[in-house]
Amino acid sequence: MAEVNEGQAGPGKQDLIPNVKYVIAVSSGKGGVGKSTVATNLAVALSLSGAKVGLMDADIYGPNIPMMMGVTKPPDQADGKITPAESHGVKLISMGFFVPEETAIVWRGPMIHTAIQQFFRDVVWGELDYLLIDLPPGTGDAQLTISQLIPLSGAITVTTPQEVALHDVRKGLMMFQKVNVPLLGIVENMSYFLCGHCGERTEIFSYGGGERAAEKLGIPIDPDIRSGGDVGTPIVVAHPESPQAAAFREIAAKIAAHFTAGTGGSPSASPIESLLKKIKRPIGAG
Repeated sequence: MAEVNEGQAGPGKQDLIPNVKYVIAVSSGKGGVGKSTVATNLAVALSLSGAKVGLMDADIYGPNIPMMMGVTKPPDQADGKITPAESHGVKLISMGFFVPEETAIVWRGPMIHTAIQQFFRDVVWGELDYLLIDLPPGTGDAQLTISQLIPLSGAITVTTPQEVALHDVRKGLMMFQKVNVPLLGIVENMSYFLCGHCGERTEIFSYGGGERAAEKLGIPIDPDIRSGGDVGTPIVVAHPESPQAAAFREIAAKIAAHFTAGTGGSPSASPIESLLKKIKRPIGAG
């Protein structure tokens, strides 16, 4: 059973989510890098380790978490409170539960702020060791709202090896620096191809932005990861013995070790300045 030390409650946290120990943002500089895939698999991997885990889908415009976690039934609501859905041992909330799939959400910033605030205030999360927040891509309204409402224990940023992805990762790192959120690490998704019939690892790029950034852990390309998200069965559940599932479990273990070691998400635990220095190519290059 996982043991998680108590986090440090900051201003407002006791009011909004009093029984959540650590809140971790999963972010990306740009869309299409597999951020939600990483968020779902990390949440399930942490749950499988024995931790109590919640997953909030803060991507209001493109909520994919219900599909990726295999949940179609909306959460129960009573007396102005919402009981989160649950799948694979993880509590879930998403705008995707409340809006028809074919309906586009066209909201300005204040409405995004209100929706995210309700996800904290009106959802009965109960006692959680970790609440993972799947952020929308970029550095917009949702990111600002969350950083204002609650003290984040840390952030994970997801990238792919392309230089264009690295360009946006740097911006995301600078955003977290400005709002005093410690960076727990960088996940380079689709960092290599794992040959299914030969068992070999093949690099798909001669170099990768995430690989040049510190504290990177690589996730291989494999159709099973994609198909698991499509059918609502993350690969850590569908193929627990696979190298891909092992990679997600390794990342989850590093997250757990960071907090059980008593670092508590201190901003000094993983200085963003050092990561920025290690991303050698300047913004605008390429």
